[in-house]
Amino acid sequence: MNEIDLKGRVAVVTGGASGIGAAIAQRYAASGARVAVWDMNEQAAKATAAALPAVAGGAHAGHAVNVADEAGVGAATAATVAAMGRIDVLCCSAGITGPNTTVAEYPAAEWKKVFDVNVHGVFLCNRAVVREMLKNDYGRIVNIASIAGKEGNPNASAYSASKAAVIGLTKSLGKEVAKSGIRVNCVTPAAVRTPIFDQMTQQHIDFMLSKIPMGRFGGVEEIAAMIAWLSSEECSFSTGAVFDLSGGRAVY
Repeated sequence: MNEIDLKGRVAVVTGGASGIGAAIAQRYAASGARVAVWDMNEQAAKATAAALPAVAGGAHAGHAVNVADEAGVGAATAATVAAMGRIDVLCCSAGITGPNTTVAEYPAAEWKKVFDVNVHGVFLCNRAVVREMLKNDYGRIVNIASIAGKEGNPNASAYSASKAAVIGLTKSLGKEVAKSGIRVNCVTPAAVRTPIFDQMTQQHIDFMLSKIPMGRFGGVEEIAAMIAWLSSEECSFSTGAVFDLSGGRAVY
């Protein structure tokens, strides 16, 4: 594992109790950062934080956070700053897929639920944390979008559209704070085998695999490796950018 220097930094990972988020939290801690794990499942968030390797400067923490709840995000931001002093890094990993069905059959309530988590949740977390970062004129924000946000997967319209929105939000915020010490980027993974697969049909999983030229799904450690660099001080001239992690799937 290449060494990324996050020593002395404080990082927040949403959806950090499992899957990609947990791998990112692990990589952050291995790089020297204190990590606040934000997740809907408080017990899992605290357990994930407790299992992270110890770092200098204080303990990791787990918080129960519904990213779609404005008050909850504000409270978690305040609690993290109070306990850890500041927030240097935010990775928005929390997300849901929604059902696999056609636009013609898509339930409106499910569409709204996907956008509440995948778009409104990313907005609320970005907004709350960037306010703290602006106070220190430093920060790194990495939003996890998806290759589906570029290509539009059939039978996954809400997920695809929500991830396209994350790309747009990332570009907007990146430009807004470009003259500060804050950098805002996103990654667009192809499918990575995590518990989120439990929300998908096998037919859709097979479809996603068929689109990847490498012929395999990505690994959570591979996603975390790129995100760790994007979260570091060395990532200094990239902002509002989109980084592919698609096994060759991306066509633009």
